[in-house]
Amino acid sequence: MTDIIYTKVDEAPELASASFLPILQKFSAAAGVTIGTKDISLAGRILAAFPDYLSEEQRQPDDLAELGRLVKTADANVIKLPNISASVPQLVAAVKELQAKGYALPDYPEAPQTDAEKAVRSKYDALKGSAVNPVLREGNSDRRAAKAVKNFAQNNPHRMGDWSADSKTRVSSMNGNDFFSNEKSATLPEDTTAKIVLETADGEIILKDDIRYTAGTVVDATFMSAAALKEFLAAEIESTKSDGTLFSLHLKSTMMKVSDPIIFGHAVKTFLAPVFQAHGSALAELGVNPNFGLGDLLERVKDNADILADINSCIAARPPMYMVDSDKGISNLHVSSDVIIDASMPALIRAGGKGWGPDGQESDTNCVIPDNSYAPVYDETIKFFKQNGKLNPATAGTVQNVGLMAQKAEEYGSHPTTFEVPEAGTVKMILADGTVLHEHTVEAGDIWRSASTKKAPIEDWVNLAISRQKAENCNAIFWLDADRAHDAELIAYVKPLLDAKGVADKFDIMTPRDATRASLEIITKGKNSIAITGNVLRDYLTDLFPILE
Repeated sequence: MTDIIYTKVDEAPELASASFLPILQKFSAAAGVTIGTKDISLAGRILAAFPDYLSEEQRQPDDLAELGRLVKTADANVIKLPNISASVPQLVAAVKELQAKGYALPDYPEAPQTDAEKAVRSKYDALKGSAVNPVLREGNSDRRAAKAVKNFAQNNPHRMGDWSADSKTRVSSMNGNDFFSNEKSATLPEDTTAKIVLETADGEIILKDDIRYTAGTVVDATFMSAAALKEFLAAEIESTKSDGTLFSLHLKSTMMKVSDPIIFGHAVKTFLAPVFQAHGSALAELGVNPNFGLGDLLERVKDNADILADINSCIAARPPMYMVDSDKGISNLHVSSDVIIDASMPALIRAGGKGWGPDGQESDTNCVIPDNSYAPVYDETIKFFKQNGKLNPATAGTVQNVGLMAQKAEEYGSHPTTFEVPEAGTVKMILADGTVLHEHTVEAGDIWRSASTKKAPIEDWVNLAISRQKAENCNAIFWLDADRAHDAELIAYVKPLLDAKGVADKFDIMTPRDATRASLEIITKGKNSIAITGNVLRDYLTDLFPILE
């Protein structure tokens, strides 16, 4: 029997495995421990999802499902390497590559009509975005830099860009009607089921049925107004041009695989609004979907000189775009998965607030983060460095993280309870006894989402934080906002648990903005802090602080 499982993944991590895995296997064999592999690469997951289309020799087992079962056992040891969280263009490209190698896979149906096409689309949709992590995360996270790594970073400090107080770099977010402002949350007193329905003038549409919840689960619901989003994006494009800075959009279309590609599409369509107004019918005939990005659009219209000319004219009249690769002309709006907020924002901040423009030069940047849930973290970080100058990695302390992520906690925007509203009406979450838990009045095109967080992971998260603080004996902060609906429900768990253990005086509870400022002040003095956060902030902060430190 395999004692340790090492995941087979994609691209760079798999290249590293070619040298590292044999070394691990050689050393472990001496101890009588075997190390086997399970394939969770995008290609492997695609093949496992469509056995009926493949020959017997081509079929692959569903290794991800097997790992999902193993991580629920006490004896499982899984070494998980970084895996691709595919956007739709990446997924489609992988399918085409496999087809070219002789695998008779179905095409990805962009607009499924028949039941068969809808079934194929459903299987593919289960593979895109953050498909792996929610399956494997049966525990909460405890992340910190090893002492040897931190010592190396301090003894060999990396280059940091200089910040100036008059930098024009800023974070821009919606001033209402976003996920943050529309959120509602409640803790369920007992086990129940629920359904999500859209009540319209013509009747009721069931969006999701038979959702099962256990007692003590925190259930959220919220939406982002498409009209407010488009108005916000249009205003920021104009203000960016007035400021003379780069326009950049920072999302996580890989983790928030349902919501963020839609937001990204609105940005593409708003940036190229004159083109879509002039050529809407032609673009639709060519199969253009703005959610797939400017890169896909350009490929589809490459033989239409009129549309290309209007695109170039529009881009010339807009503010310059933040670039992924200025040498190749790949912009922020080319592919939704090219600019991932937890990597892009720390890199920009580390560079002194500078991004690369289409001219190959660095420039100040308008960092557009539409939703206000976590944008204040980056906004406060930028304000801190404008006031205090760049961080010194040679003397900086470290921010550790205890993250709430077990059992699909806070899977915002990637959960199967996220929808682009098809018609105007009222979305209701209705419990088994008929109680309307949450409801929102929405318009067609709004993005409505629900997520849940179970009681056991919350309690484990708090206990893990207590253990980590005791071991480190340093500052510890719960990054929770009492004025945010979801966070208020978590605080109702956190405070009694801390009081029961007699450790309430060891912890602070702060909004993400205030916690950001406090943490930066602490590490600037060479001291350490523990950030105790939810799932998304865990993801963001375990890149932000290590990249800066």
